[in-house]
Amino acid sequence: MNYDTELYELLEEKARQYNQPSFIETDPIQVPKQFSGKENIEIGGFLAATIAWGQRPTIIRNAFHLMRMMDNNPHEFLMNTSEDDWGDFLEFKHRTFNGTDCLFFLRSLKNIYQRHGGLEAVFTVGYRKEQRMESALRYFRQVFFEVAHETRSQKHVSNIDKGASAKRLNMYLRWMVRNDDCGVDFGLWNHIPMSALLLPLDIHTGRQARQLGLLSRKQDDWSAVLELTENLRQFDPLDPVKYDFALFGMGAFE
Repeated sequence: MNYDTELYELLEEKARQYNQPSFIETDPIQVPKQFSGKENIEIGGFLAATIAWGQRPTIIRNAFHLMRMMDNNPHEFLMNTSEDDWGDFLEFKHRTFNGTDCLFFLRSLKNIYQRHGGLEAVFTVGYRKEQRMESALRYFRQVFFEVAHETRSQKHVSNIDKGASAKRLNMYLRWMVRNDDCGVDFGLWNHIPMSALLLPLDIHTGRQARQLGLLSRKQDDWSAVLELTENLRQFDPLDPVKYDFALFGMGAFE
């Protein structure tokens, strides 16, 4: 793909337009935005991202409900309660994410904070294996499923080795890693560079990217994520996923 000045200017303009605090009002990122502590932001963000498919108002409503079930202090809740206190979570449901999945996710997150130093540590260890997000995603999945679980729960953490686009995990990583002064992403994690992030590919960003000639692959899969992110790096090698705001904004709101 040749560098296109007109396209660059469009992407920059749209990224500026949508990378604004007003974006938060319709986005699941508002769920972790209620917290100030690092661990609560990480855990609240991870759980909100996990159920981020379907109608956005429903995603946000269910994610806030999940936070209330954890006394709006998810880290302290995980660390200071036992599974005997978690019976209510069997009733939680978001589309195909059910109570069994929810209990396992809490169990696994507790394990990650007790034995692996937290979510940032797990993703950072994985990233450093190959200095690539692919190794971060693979290692995270390996650690996440080291706790006993039902096979059904595996579908709720994307497997890039089966071609999944890992949209929700890449979105979560954007929230945690991207650091600018616009007030949307948190920029909490300092050990993974923004340049390594990969675009959270969904139906909106995929359609828009194809219309703009940024993506030739027809499926919204892992190969498409790599192709699109590589093309966006030509416009900003240090922060390619800022254009997620542009592509998603144009695709979802225009």
